[in-house]
Amino acid sequence: MSFNNVEYITIENQTTSFPKHFHNTFCISLIHEGVEQIDFEDNSLFTESGSISITNPFEIHANPLIDNNSYLKFDTIYIPNEVVKTILGGKSIKFSNRQITSNKVNKLFLKVKDALDTKDDVIIQHHLSKFLELLRSYSEEYKKEYSEIKYQNFNQINEYIESHIYDKFSLDNLSKLANINKFGFVKKFKASTGMTPMNYVLMRKIFSSKKLINSTSELTTIAYLYNFTDMSHYSKTFKRFVGISPLKYQESLV
Repeated sequence: MSFNNVEYITIENQTTSFPKHFHNTFCISLIHEGVEQIDFEDNSLFTESGSISITNPFEIHANPLIDNNSYLKFDTIYIPNEVVKTILGGKSIKFSNRQITSNKVNKLFLKVKDALDTKDDVIIQHHLSKFLELLRSYSEEYKKEYSEIKYQNFNQINEYIESHIYDKFSLDNLSKLANINKFGFVKKFKASTGMTPMNYVLMRKIFSSKKLINSTSELTTIAYLYNFTDMSHYSKTFKRFVGISPLKYQESLV
């Protein structure tokens, strides 16, 4: 079994808020210093140093800074649901309680992080299996299938964005596709998704472009491929959603 789609990032000092977004993976973060805030639709989660926070696949959330003077350091491991299901014998899980405080869980988290650095699938599977088996006790079985969010009345928009991900988008064009004026389109889209249309487009562009980055990628080429104004625009937007610059992300892959 290959684990190329399991990865982690380290944020040494989060200096910008993350806007509303979602991931198609479980996001499991170990907070090393400071307090992490995650805003969900109906509540906020505050996770202190020494604890773990978890968001489920396709769960819309934002990560604001508590204040401009706070220091926040954490690691996040991204694990696709397909990997979780395979290791747990075909069962899906969901975390209703998204916060865990356990030294044992923390130690296994760090072992998985170190295993990912080896890029050895046997070592990764060993430590990831132990980690997920322990996490299972903090979760509940999820009878449904995790899938791409389908926005009410906007399926055509979603498909258009996906198939034209390299293009430049505008509210005028998207609202015309939805057959509604742009002010009504923004209002309905945000009511349905929690995100503005352009924030959603930028999120999709960033996470799509992230898949193209490897140790030899030309980041400027990727920036222009996705129709960002320049490398600075791409880098700032990437950091908003990922937490680190594309260059630092690329360096982490070496």
